[in-house]
Amino acid sequence: MDFVIQNIWLVLLAAVSGFMLVGGGGLFGRLSGVKQVGPQEAVLLFNHQDAVVLDVREQSEWVDGHIAKAKHVPLGQLKNRLADLEKHKAKPIIAVCRTGNRSGSACGLLRKAGFENVHNLAGGMVAWEQAGLPKEK
Repeated sequence: MDFVIQNIWLVLLAAVSGFMLVGGGGLFGRLSGVKQVGPQEAVLLFNHQDAVVLDVREQSEWVDGHIAKAKHVPLGQLKNRLADLEKHKAKPIIAVCRTGNRSGSACGLLRKAGFENVHNLAGGMVAWEQAGLPKEK
């Protein structure tokens, strides 16, 4: 107990780090207005809310296979092509990349541009494929 009292900041830092590792990181996604969705939840959004899939991978990744009806805008071009997505502003948008990292950045750009119903496909195309869901070429 003496260790805890003498090192309270170290203990608090360790506790917060553990919280983030176990799943508290989703809290920050909710605070930023971006929800992480898994492949099955994404399918429900497509089927019931007419969600738009925004694939932000590079062309070489896109041609290897993508989610059907996805719109392809590589992350590096997204800022300059936001106007192309304006007509979809009222719909849910699900951003996807290979693992969910680049699409998370895309979600941030979309939120700053005024898109409110933005989702990130957690695990990206890797999770989509692991779930056995179809893709097209």
